[in-house]
Amino acid sequence: MNGSGLDFEQPINELERKIEELKKISSKERLNIQGEIDQLEERARKLKSEIFSNLNAWQRTQLARLLQRPSSLDYIKFMMDDFVELHGDRLFSDDRAVVAGLGRLGGNSIMVIGHQKGKNTKENLKRNFGMPHPEGYRKAWRVMKMAEKFSFPVLTLIDTPGAYPGIGAEERGQAEAIARNLWEMSRLRTPIIAVVIGEGGSGGALGIGVGDRVLILENAIYSVISPEGCAAILWKDRKKAALAAEAMKLTSFDLLRLGVVDEIVPEPLGGAHRDKEEAASILKEVFLRHLDELKGLSIDELLFSRYNKYRHLGSFKEKGEIS
Repeated sequence: MNGSGLDFEQPINELERKIEELKKISSKERLNIQGEIDQLEERARKLKSEIFSNLNAWQRTQLARLLQRPSSLDYIKFMMDDFVELHGDRLFSDDRAVVAGLGRLGGNSIMVIGHQKGKNTKENLKRNFGMPHPEGYRKAWRVMKMAEKFSFPVLTLIDTPGAYPGIGAEERGQAEAIARNLWEMSRLRTPIIAVVIGEGGSGGALGIGVGDRVLILENAIYSVISPEGCAAILWKDRKKAALAAEAMKLTSFDLLRLGVVDEIVPEPLGGAHRDKEEAASILKEVFLRHLDELKGLSIDELLFSRYNKYRHLGSFKEKGEIS
């Protein structure tokens, strides 16, 4: 059973516990109860489909933040061959909230950069809960410039509550580090594909989020502020986070409709946390498809297309405006 402790998953978890118990009894007592097991598995499949096709924005936010959800290193493990991690920003230190390195994906040499959260409290302390310091963004920039030098495409995996807001991070130029990455990524002379795999929070996400293609996993979120922060500002009550999540239009479906992302990457039935390897396989297929399209463009065409993409982001028409 790979479910979480989220309330809306409990009916699925109960069924899966029963299935596991029946399988143990069948094996131990040598009973032929495969028919009953098959029926329960079909019920579980239908229940997953029903529940996960009707999730609201707050429920998807909870899914996006799950510790069990596949991380950047999980996707790298299942998608890439011969991965070599690169460390340090050559200025201050190595930020463990950002992983970066070189590997092979579908026969292509790829530079990959991703936010990295921990799976438990000890790991989260080591990874600073996936909130990068300036040196994390400078490490990302260093690796991107290396990718440009050797004509390697760049894949970024976004999963952070936001950049770390501590005094030390501000003293070392947090805003400048993010701003430099935005500038450098806008003109990087190699294809960039950014994927929101979990929680895409504010400038911390944007720091590695400028791409020729911006993809998002089905149950990931992407927003300028957390629902709790939004609720605290608008209603002076963080408990209204669920209401804020609905208003913020931060789900993958909202973002696609608004033109913020280019494609939704489907997750295995029941969420990516239930089958990490299958989630990685789906993402790999989508990534390679977009990479093939981008490789068909010259560098000048690539940069012109990227420029137009972001110049038109957020454009709208007044009601009654003549087109």
